[in-house]
Amino acid sequence: MNDLSLHWLSQHWPVLLLTSIYLAFCLGVGWYFKEKATSGVESFYIAKRDIPGWVVSLAFFSTFASTNTYIGQAGKSFQFGLSWAWVGLFWSIFCVISWLVLGPRMRRQTAILGSMTIPDYFFFRYRSNFALSIRLLSAFVILFATLWYMTGITKGLGHVIASVLDIPYAIGTFAMVSITCAYTIWGGMYSVLWTDAIQGIMMIAVAIIMVMLPFIYVGGVDEMFVRLADTQHLDRSGEPMGNGLVTFGSLVSFFYILGIGLAVGMKQIAEPRCLIRFYSIDNAKSMRFAMIWTPIFLGISLICVMGLGALVHGMATDNEAAYLIQNTDEVVGFMLSKFDNPLISGICIAGLFAAGMSSLASVMLIVGTAFVQDMWHLVKPMDEKKIVPRTRWAILFYCAVLYVVTLFPPAGIVEMTAFSGAVFAASFFPAIFGGLYLRWGTDAGALVSMLTGILCCIIWRFGFRFRFEGLSDIHEIIPAFILSMAVYLVVSNMTSKRIPDSNHLDRLFV
Repeated sequence: MNDLSLHWLSQHWPVLLLTSIYLAFCLGVGWYFKEKATSGVESFYIAKRDIPGWVVSLAFFSTFASTNTYIGQAGKSFQFGLSWAWVGLFWSIFCVISWLVLGPRMRRQTAILGSMTIPDYFFFRYRSNFALSIRLLSAFVILFATLWYMTGITKGLGHVIASVLDIPYAIGTFAMVSITCAYTIWGGMYSVLWTDAIQGIMMIAVAIIMVMLPFIYVGGVDEMFVRLADTQHLDRSGEPMGNGLVTFGSLVSFFYILGIGLAVGMKQIAEPRCLIRFYSIDNAKSMRFAMIWTPIFLGISLICVMGLGALVHGMATDNEAAYLIQNTDEVVGFMLSKFDNPLISGICIAGLFAAGMSSLASVMLIVGTAFVQDMWHLVKPMDEKKIVPRTRWAILFYCAVLYVVTLFPPAGIVEMTAFSGAVFAASFFPAIFGGLYLRWGTDAGALVSMLTGILCCIIWRFGFRFRFEGLSDIHEIIPAFILSMAVYLVVSNMTSKRIPDSNHLDRLFV
C-alpha cells in the first residue's frame, strides 16, 4: 500500500467504517429473509400482507423521501432560496391524501381480489377483454417511468460519494446499485420493508443533523440570516441574489413550485413503490397507526431539508457559489466536505445512502414484478416456481441498464424525479381512484386515460415545454393530469355498458 492510499484511508476511515457497517447491515437483512422470501410469490412480492403498521409507515416515508429529497431538492433550494420549502407543503398534503383516501380501500380491495401488483389490480378490478391491455400498458409505464426516477437516485448518491470520499462517480454508483440489488434479490419485500424501516429512522436523524451544520459553521442563526440577506452571490442569469434567498417568489415562479410540488407529491397517490405498501400492512389497527405517523415522519424530514441548500450560501465563497448554482446536485456533498468533520460526514453519508437505497430497493422490486408477473407471465404463462427466480434475474438485468444510464443522465435529479412522478400521476391515478371509488368506472376509461396521461407527459415535455417561451415553468403534470382525469370520467360515462357485473362490484363496494 503506497503513501497516497494510506493518506486517503487516514482521512476517510470514519466515513468508510460507518458506511461499511450500514451496508453490511442491509446485506445481512436481505440474507436473513432469503429463505422466507422464497417460500412463494406472495412472500417475495408483498410479504404475505403481514407487516406491522410502524414498519410500513417508516418504509412508506423512507421510500418516498429519497436522494431526490435529501440531495436534489436541497440543491434546488440553493438555486431558488427558502421559497423552495413550499414544495414540501404539497408533498405533505398528498401524503395525508394517500393514507386517508387510498390506503384503507386499496388494502381491502387488493386482498379481496388477490392482487399482488398495481397492474394486476387494474386487471382484476376492470375485468374484461380490455383488462389485459391495461395490465400490459401499466407494466410498460412502470418500466419507462421508474428508469428516470432510479437514475436520479443513483446520480445523487454518486455525486455525494465523489464529493466526500474522493471516489470516482462511476465507482460510487456501481457500489450502491450492486449492494441494493443484492439485498433486494435475496429478501424480496421482507428485506425491502424492514431495511426501509431502519433507514427511515436514520433519515429523520440525519435530516435534523444536516440542517444544523450550516448554522454551526457560520456561528449561529442570526449570523446565517445576515449572510443570506446580504449575499452577492449570482443566480443563473448572472444577477445578484440579494435578499431573494429569503423572499418568497423572488427567484422562482409560483407555477414552477406548483408543478414540481404536484409532480413529486402526487407520486404518493399514484406510484407503485408507494401504493404497494398498502398491500403488505397486516390489519386495520396498523393502518390507523400509519395514517397518523407517516405524514409526521415525512413532515419532520421536509422541514429540515427542503430549505437546506439556501443555508449553504452562508458557507460558500463567491467562486464556490458560482459553481454550485450550475451544479445544484452537488450542494449537499459540498456542504459536508466544507464542514470537514469525518464523523459527521460518515453519519450523514450513511443517512443519504439510506435515503437512496430505500427507494432503489422498492423500485427494483416493482420493476421485477412488472416485467415477470405482469408481462412475461401474462403473455407466456409459467410455473409458479419459476416466477420468483425469473423476477430476480429481471431485477439484475434492469440494474445493469440503470447503471449504464446513470453514467449519462438525461437531466438533473429533480427534473428526472418530477417527470417520473408526472407520468405515474397522469397515467395511473384516474384508474386507481376510479377503481376504488367509482362503481361506474370502466376498463375503456382506464385504458384511454392511461394512454392519454403518458402521451401528454411526453409530448408536453419534449415537444412544447422547452421549445416555447413562457412554457418552461408549466410542468407537464398540470396539462397531463387534468386531461387524463377528464378523459377517464368522460369515457367511463360514455362506455357505461362495459361496467363489470354487479356481483363483482358488490364484493368491492360494501
